[in-house]
Amino acid sequence: MDRGQLPPSSDTIQPFRMNVPQMEVDDLRDRLARTRWPAHLPETGWGRGVPLHYLKKVAEHWEKDYKWRKYEAKLNKFPQFLTNIDGQPLHFLHIQSPEPEATPLMLLHGWPGSFIEFLGTIDLLTNPRDHGGKPEDAFHLIIPSLPGFGYSSPLNGPGWTPGRMAEVLVKLMDRLGYERFGVQGGDTGSFVAEEMGHLAPERLIGIHLNAFFTFPSGEEGELEGLSEGEQARLSKMETFNDGYMQIQSKSPNTLAYALNDSPMGQLAWIIEIFKKWTEPMEGLPEDSVDLDLLLTNVTLYWFTETAGSAAQVYYETMHDESAWIPKERGIVPTGGLVSLSQDVAVKQLADKEHNIVQWNEYDKGGHFFAFEQPETFVEDVRQFFRRIQSQ
Repeated sequence: MDRGQLPPSSDTIQPFRMNVPQMEVDDLRDRLARTRWPAHLPETGWGRGVPLHYLKKVAEHWEKDYKWRKYEAKLNKFPQFLTNIDGQPLHFLHIQSPEPEATPLMLLHGWPGSFIEFLGTIDLLTNPRDHGGKPEDAFHLIIPSLPGFGYSSPLNGPGWTPGRMAEVLVKLMDRLGYERFGVQGGDTGSFVAEEMGHLAPERLIGIHLNAFFTFPSGEEGELEGLSEGEQARLSKMETFNDGYMQIQSKSPNTLAYALNDSPMGQLAWIIEIFKKWTEPMEGLPEDSVDLDLLLTNVTLYWFTETAGSAAQVYYETMHDESAWIPKERGIVPTGGLVSLSQDVAVKQLADKEHNIVQWNEYDKGGHFFAFEQPETFVEDVRQFFRRIQSQ
């Protein structure tokens, strides 16, 4: 099935394979070759955005050396499916472990990522025996593309807040026959995972989060006793470059015209975020993640034409009145995986909102932790579920 075919219109689950028409592959290369490059000020670096000399180098590789068909075939080796829930097309990977007692686990990506972030973790999580692990550490994996991202498109209308996404994903687990399951989320996926915990706490075994946000409430004394490192993480909120967030939360439609028409614009928009949010911070994106996999992620946005629809979740979150209403503290056991170089989460604040039972902080790995440090990510997830399932 390719992007031109209609998604399922009923509650059936249909197998899915990527099959981008060759004319679209050729069109991408042609557009890259005809890029109209801007003139940049001399002697300026990343502080003003993506440097011209760097983007030209990556773009040349994308145009001349990168092989979409190679990665399309690689992605098609994983069992993929399409279904329709509440009128919204939903794409997901469903990889069942050979271990019959494996724990069902949903992995949720964020922006500007996709299910591709988790590719390096799939075999480790589903087949621990093959990697020196124990069978009780096995997981059945469900890895959806969030509504508006990738092949979970087009959006069927406005209103796709993290809370609404959570409702659809709980229904997906119903459709797959999983009564009890765990959820892991980062970035937007962490907001969705939290909402799933509030929506169906009796269904969730545990919630594992990375790159989640816990803001001070202003209560007297709540910041007392914080370490220097924790205070430094909180201070990042004051200097955070949220230009992308301001645009996507206020004018996602306007942004879409540029990114949907220019692959170079789409590349620059995403690669700047990977530069800023990966570890080491002084390195280039390809120092943290495989460049061709990063380009596969960008290419997925391009072929599915989802620059605009993926940005909508920022608008919805910013304008969702219910998101700003304080909720009761979550009761689902929750684990936190914190990147010391990138995250702003502080355990003292997180524990006010979540039932934190595990909290690990790491020097290596950034915002896209599963993408950057898959083995450490997997071990942290295993450790968390061992902890809660042994109680």
